Amino acid sequence: MIDVKIEDSWKEVLKDEFEKEYFLNIRRKYYDAIKNTMVLPLPKFIFNAFWLVKFSDVKVVILGQDPYHNIENNIPQAHGLSFSVPFGVNPPPSLKNIFKEINRDLGIKIPSHGNLTSWTKEGVLLLNSILSVEYKKPLSHANFGWEIFTDKIIELLSNNRHNIIFMLWGNYARNKKTLINTSKHHILEAPHPSPLARGFTGCSHFSKCNEILRLNNIKEINWDIN
Repeated sequence: MIDVKIEDSWKEVLKDEFEKEYFLNIRRKYYDAIKNTMVLPLPKFIFNAFWLVKFSDVKVVILGQDPYHNIENNIPQAHGLSFSVPFGVNPPPSLKNIFKEINRDLGIKIPSHGNLTSWTKEGVLLLNSILSVEYKKPLSHANFGWEIFTDKIIELLSNNRHNIIFMLWGNYARNKKTLINTSKHHILEAPHPSPLARGFTGCSHFSKCNEILRLNNIKEINWDIN
């Protein structure tokens, strides 16, 4: 798909998916969309999550729903990583609440930006279930079939890896529990960090995550993006 980057280990794991009819349908719908509308993120970032962290390096999955749908300071908010925004874009409300919880939980200073790329270097897969959206139209690509693809990614991680921590925030993400083998992996659940929801504050997922990693002799995540 148009000048996209995807790391070789993901290409290998997903090669069969790319040939399936449902994925060919996604391609057709996506190409039609970018011909006729403004689509976010930019095509080169659509698989950014799978470019920045190898399949074998994933320690944590943070699941979002669909990409940010706006443009700020002439910069698209979405850049292919759930909850993250590029440099030059103000952290949206949900991300601000994530930072507040990290500050409360771990004492890490709240950053001035919202670019979570450094987390990917720590082994955090920032996965949206839907990988594209029309400008200013949230969930506009919910019928493309992206969720079939990203559900398969969760299943592949569940079946082929061990001791991954899945952070499921909000009912939408929690519904993905059935895809995860809990005898091999760990699930942390909380309400969505959106200001419209209540209960995310105090979840302590970031310290809990590192405790699980430590107990399994896996290097902890550095959550500080300052």
